[in-house]
Amino acid sequence: MAVEAEKSGPDGKLWSLFKMPFWQSGNASSSSSSTLSSMHHNVHHQLGQIHESAAERMALHSASTVSYVTKSLLPARRRLRLDPPNKLFFPYEPGKQVRSAIGIKNTSKSLVAFKFQTTAPKSCYMRPPGGILAPGESLIATVFKFVEPPENDEKPAVDQKSRVKFKIMSLKVKGDMDYVPELFEEQRDEVVVEQVLRVVFLDPEHPTPAMEKLKRQLAEAEAALETRKKPPEEAGPRIVGEGLVIDEWKERRERYLAQQQVEGADSV
Repeated sequence: MAVEAEKSGPDGKLWSLFKMPFWQSGNASSSSSSTLSSMHHNVHHQLGQIHESAAERMALHSASTVSYVTKSLLPARRRLRLDPPNKLFFPYEPGKQVRSAIGIKNTSKSLVAFKFQTTAPKSCYMRPPGGILAPGESLIATVFKFVEPPENDEKPAVDQKSRVKFKIMSLKVKGDMDYVPELFEEQRDEVVVEQVLRVVFLDPEHPTPAMEKLKRQLAEAEAALETRKKPPEEAGPRIVGEGLVIDEWKERRERYLAQQQVEGADSV
């Protein structure tokens, strides 16, 4: 119930002052309390979202870190298949330069460049030292090594250990390009070490399966080298002079006419 009070002002008029009913005052307090409660709820909700977002980011970061670490620990996928897979067999002939061979095949679905490295570049070299293989393409590389004679005139030992190591690296390349060793420096982050090869000496006087296989591989490598050295065979008619095309029939006819002219001159 409203409480009314009358006051008389200087102008003689009565001013009525009305106070807020008690029930309206209660509603205002309730409304303020509800508003504060709603604001408190919204703040808690927003804080919860912030915490959830932060938790999600931390979870994603942790998952990414774990994935990176796991990937770094796992062995890289091989692009080349080597034969032999982890050794280089050399005939043991002290004081001589000997040869080994290794088959290299691109087992991936893209062009792959390969490169040899050795810890003894002054006494060892490879042919070819590197190259680019198409998918499924293969070759046999020849490795040359000088065998140091034994120290203090000791008796040569076939099973002596060699400190020389060889390494074969691979790099995936795109498009047609010529092989240059600088590719492995320019894209070093993409280079994969395929294998570190250990040197194994064989007794050339005693035939073994490994020695027989080495001889076969060396013979195949030499045959492939000779094939590459041969000039490409000419296809189609030969071009002589300024665009003159001479086929086999015309060549025979010209020889016949030349012979007739010689015989006619002799008869005169």
